[in-house]
Amino acid sequence: MASVKDKELHQWTAGELDSNSCYLQKFRLYETRSKFYMIGRDKNRTFWRVLKIDRLELSELDILEDPTTYSEIECFDLLRRIHEGNKCTGGLKFVTTCYGIIGFIKFLGPYYMLLITKRRKIGAICGHAIYSIAKSEIIPIPNSTVRSEMANSKNENRYKKLLCTVDLTKDFIFSYSYHIMRSLQKNLCDYKAEELLYETMFVWNEYLTRGIRNNLKNTLWTVALVYGFFKQVKLSVSGRDFNLTLIARRSRHYAGTRYLKRGVNEKGRVANDVETEQIVYEDSPEGYSRQISSVVQNRGSIPLFWSQETSRLNLKPDIILSRKDPNYEATRLHFENLAKRYGNPILILNLIKTRERRPRETVLRAEFANAIRFINKDLSVENRLRFLHWDLHRHSTSKATNVLTQLGKVAAHALNVTGIFYCQITPNLRPEGLLNCSWFEKSNSGDCSLENFSSRNEDSDNPEKEVSNSSGSNDASGDYHVKHPMFQKGVLRTNCIDCLDRTNVAQYAYGLVALGRQLHALGFLDSPNMDLDNPLAEELMRVYETMGDTLALQYGGSAAHNKIFSERRGQWKAATQSQEFFRTLQRFYSNTCMDPEKQNAINVFLGYFQPQPGKAELWELDSDQHYNVGRRSPNFADENIRSFIKRSLSDGNIVDSPEVGTDIGHNEPLSEKGQRGNAGLSESTPEISTCESDISYCRFTPSMSRRQLFRDMLEDQCSESNHICYGDHGDACTCSNFLDVDWLSSSGNSCEEETYESESRSSMKEREQSGMEIMNDISAGFSENFADWVTHGEILFR
Repeated sequence: MASVKDKELHQWTAGELDSNSCYLQKFRLYETRSKFYMIGRDKNRTFWRVLKIDRLELSELDILEDPTTYSEIECFDLLRRIHEGNKCTGGLKFVTTCYGIIGFIKFLGPYYMLLITKRRKIGAICGHAIYSIAKSEIIPIPNSTVRSEMANSKNENRYKKLLCTVDLTKDFIFSYSYHIMRSLQKNLCDYKAEELLYETMFVWNEYLTRGIRNNLKNTLWTVALVYGFFKQVKLSVSGRDFNLTLIARRSRHYAGTRYLKRGVNEKGRVANDVETEQIVYEDSPEGYSRQISSVVQNRGSIPLFWSQETSRLNLKPDIILSRKDPNYEATRLHFENLAKRYGNPILILNLIKTRERRPRETVLRAEFANAIRFINKDLSVENRLRFLHWDLHRHSTSKATNVLTQLGKVAAHALNVTGIFYCQITPNLRPEGLLNCSWFEKSNSGDCSLENFSSRNEDSDNPEKEVSNSSGSNDASGDYHVKHPMFQKGVLRTNCIDCLDRTNVAQYAYGLVALGRQLHALGFLDSPNMDLDNPLAEELMRVYETMGDTLALQYGGSAAHNKIFSERRGQWKAATQSQEFFRTLQRFYSNTCMDPEKQNAINVFLGYFQPQPGKAELWELDSDQHYNVGRRSPNFADENIRSFIKRSLSDGNIVDSPEVGTDIGHNEPLSEKGQRGNAGLSESTPEISTCESDISYCRFTPSMSRRQLFRDMLEDQCSESNHICYGDHGDACTCSNFLDVDWLSSSGNSCEEETYESESRSSMKEREQSGMEIMNDISAGFSENFADWVTHGEILFR
């Protein structure tokens, strides 16, 4: 007999909890002189709840939830009695209909309440509706008779206007019953309390909802807003329809605009950190099994301390390594966080330039390579960061290189390593395989155990493996077959300089290869391979192009540069050039003129700046003072001691909100050294882990030998052959688990490019010679397949 938890999870995956559990979806706000009364009901009008908000308190947020669950008649009777009791002061008045509380905020005067007054359904996942905001409203809490003069002051109105520049009707999404802030795999494998989900890095109104959540100890009245991108389309292959959903979730940590947020901060959080999830499933009639698959990839700024200073005279400002972190602690923290979120291995695709007349990107390329090699020294072989350089710009200008084809090879290797998520949800009260036997039984510590996967599910990597099960039915005879589940473990992290244009091209290539594997797992295709000439490739390109434009507008101020996509479609070259030029100018104008105020608005919305009477106002501060001055913190005055310049250094001054610990299991570490590093940074480590405890322990990768996956690039062989590479300071280290793909260029003279250093011509020549020696040794000492790759210029993913 299925357990209650199994039944709940089946209802959740089938969308039935939309109507059968206590999700309030529609609200009516009423007011008396002394209180706001918010009446909430569920979708099917089966129960009503009441929330009371005090309007006589000026400086504090006083919220009381009525514990009683009312029927419709009882609720209307309650409202009638409230009206009768307040007739002497004007009675009960209707204010507005709304669809959830975004949060509460206070500037210099009273508290304000932010409400969703109109919503728009934009899709559904497993029957769970996904919405965007069509209209919102900000309402002051105290009544007009008790509001202070501060409520109408010039500065108060300026803060309100600044908050309103955050357009909630663009790119914010929410759901009442689906945890949109988490990937499908996490939602199916790892339950978390609603309150803890608000603490995750992708919930942008965490600060705004903190007061009501702490007061009520629930999230019944609020909605969790995710900022990024959502697009769902129905596509067809071989006469069968399927749903494709693309979701981009932008991190609220170290969030901001292009030149004001670069690199990493001291807590390991990077600018423009975006998780992209591609979900594929087929609609099935009630009583039939449903198959669903998803794959996750990541983008984010290069995790070093660097910046660019905006200039009205220079379209391409110099890149400045703003401060040195000799032990790369912040970089290490960033990758430890990725390992906690997604599991190991972490694969890094670095698309920045390999050579320039005036070093800009190459400065970061060299330092990034040094950081990875330094971090890998402390990691075991299986947990090492897999780092790949590939100069997309150079290859895109070469007629001999098909960029998308080459990136597809990288994607194929990455997917071989990480796998995809796939499961079959059967009609017998549980997703078959996800809750079967001990595979997903929770231990006392909350672990999602996969100990028996290897022995019981050796063919998990083969979706064609089917198991007969007579407890459910997929046809009239009562017979159906269940495919083994598959799990993603690890992630591909892609970056260029802005993580916008080149990164989006690479993410499309990854998405296309993943789509072939997802459709193969669902039984739509006989082969997991999907080439660029497939009609689905064009459809997918449109979706990724739209996503790229949206993310670029959020961070960079213009739509993305889509030259490669335009060329692929055969667009007229002159039209493409004209479009690219216009977008360059648009981005330049936005970065120099609009971004400072946009950054201020983001800091206010996220609570990174909180105004206080008698303290400096936000617009009186230079950009990177936002996090040290004006916060409601006992120690903020002691932090503001260094000099400030008119650009945002990625120096980690952000003071993040207190976070509730959400670790529920033994997350997979990046390094065996655990509690390490200098004391100044160690305090930030728990904050990273608690923002997303995640379920790396719930992921499963089909067992394959390391030789099969990585073509023999073994640590001990590198050590035995004494391969040496040189870092930024000329120090030597063993060259293990690192390969520059540009060495494998088909041009035959790829070693003329710099590999690590770009500060002087002499150092460049030294690196070129070193690189040539390494490649000669490698090609002589490794397998025949490896030598073929070197000879023919194919990509080796290592």
